[in-house]
Amino acid sequence: MFPTLPLVLLAFSQWQSFVPSTYALNNGLARTPPMGWNPYNFYSTDATEAVYNDTAKAIVNLGLEKLGYNIILLEAGWQGTARDASGNFTWNTAKYPSGIPALGTLLHSLGLKLGVYSDGGFFSCDSNGGKKHWLGSIGHEAADAATFASWGMDYLKYDNCYSVNSTDFVDPNPPIPLEPHYTTMLNALEATKRPIIFAICEWGVQDPARWAPAVGNSWRISNDIGPPASWANFFRIINQLVPITGFAGPGAWNDLDMLEVGNSPLTTAEQQTHFAFWAAAKSPLIISTNMINITSTSLSILQNERLIAVNQDPLGKSIALKRRYSNDNDVWAGPLSDGSTVVIVVNWQNVQRSLTLNLADAGFTSATLMDLWSGSSLGKFTNTYTATVPAHGNLALKLTGGTAAPKPSFTTYTAAATQNIVAGGAQAVTVNTTQVVENIGSGGTLTFTGVDGGTTGGTKLVSINFINADVAFNNGACSNCRNAFVSVNNGNAVQVQFPLSGQSWNIVYKGYLVTLSGFKAGANNTIQFSNPTTGVFGPNLVQIGVQK
Repeated sequence: MFPTLPLVLLAFSQWQSFVPSTYALNNGLARTPPMGWNPYNFYSTDATEAVYNDTAKAIVNLGLEKLGYNIILLEAGWQGTARDASGNFTWNTAKYPSGIPALGTLLHSLGLKLGVYSDGGFFSCDSNGGKKHWLGSIGHEAADAATFASWGMDYLKYDNCYSVNSTDFVDPNPPIPLEPHYTTMLNALEATKRPIIFAICEWGVQDPARWAPAVGNSWRISNDIGPPASWANFFRIINQLVPITGFAGPGAWNDLDMLEVGNSPLTTAEQQTHFAFWAAAKSPLIISTNMINITSTSLSILQNERLIAVNQDPLGKSIALKRRYSNDNDVWAGPLSDGSTVVIVVNWQNVQRSLTLNLADAGFTSATLMDLWSGSSLGKFTNTYTATVPAHGNLALKLTGGTAAPKPSFTTYTAAATQNIVAGGAQAVTVNTTQVVENIGSGGTLTFTGVDGGTTGGTKLVSINFINADVAFNNGACSNCRNAFVSVNNGNAVQVQFPLSGQSWNIVYKGYLVTLSGFKAGANNTIQFSNPTTGVFGPNLVQIGVQK
């Protein structure tokens, strides 16, 4: 849960320590991504005891518990506003007259698990600008962990409001490192000796993927997905995922936030794309809609056993961005434990159309394909596969028996090289030991000169290394990405959307692929990067490579 905020820029290199996923929290829990239900995206903070009781029974009756959706999670709003005489945590007795321990007993009797919400601050988040002053756990971690455990807690979602002091509701750029707040609660949970999944919810502040694998079983990577649900939120969040897919693994997961499947105004196609992507990215699958009146269409999306199996695959490898065709489609792919590959293709266009997957984008020249939505075997394909995809729809494919595509080789060119032309406010600088060209845009341009077009020229694959650390907590024209326009030999410029490279201007994203045309034979080609819009900039460029 995270209130609406303007764009903020984050650069927390002083708190970033690279923690490979092999150093994931070793508490034996969440070896596959957690699954369950949370009311927030439908009920906000207004869920009651009756809502939880009815929803828990509905989840069991619908067969969702048997598919893995077994955590029923209290969201903010269940807490009291004052501790009891002994300093213990209290609940809202008007909303929960039977009490939280009774809810835990009911859930466990149904074969479900109790998830509890708390906050690593003086008060918790709320939907009223921080005025509710519901209890937080900072300074009471040991006592609260013991209390929650005594109630039968199996999962703790730990939020981040009022984390700096008792007066600042939300600070997206806090002056303190947040990691110690979460480590303190982790230690308190471990002291209870009860197996409790620990879900860090600090909204992606301070690049948690680079420290949270050692502290929590999951960590939110971004601001809230809603409410309200929107396609724009999906674009914002997956751009934030791009540089951190490799940090996920058994016991430690990138949390892309709750599912909006079942919530308007998302179309059926958008709900399908959202679910398929979350599943393949190995995000926790936490339903957040009204389960009493859910439509059969939305329910069928949540019940897709093939995509659930992808999410729960024991290898635990997230899909990664393989190719973006700006304003057209994304290709994401990742390995599964049986040696196959899952591929998710996202249709960014607002129309139904014929969409072609170039198998080379997923690393193959040929493979046998299965449609993960229908379960149909599509047969063996060479080079390409084409299907009709609805507006904002997707291809969700499982590839087996693939023949690996040869890796392209590139001739590289350094952005800050003296032979290049840096003009109009752009400038070459050194960040730590990395040379970059910054301020490309708003009149600033970088032109690579002396680029080799080979013996034939024509169309070339270009690999780009860049830095983009602009973190957008809310949606904009290019949320969590920067636009550049790239032209070869002064020809027509191609728009390129560059997602985040990480939340520090020291982190380089390597190998972003773009196809450019207009090359001439020989070594007298130019490639220019620009953005003509006043006040709008492309990423800092480090290096390009042109396919030989």
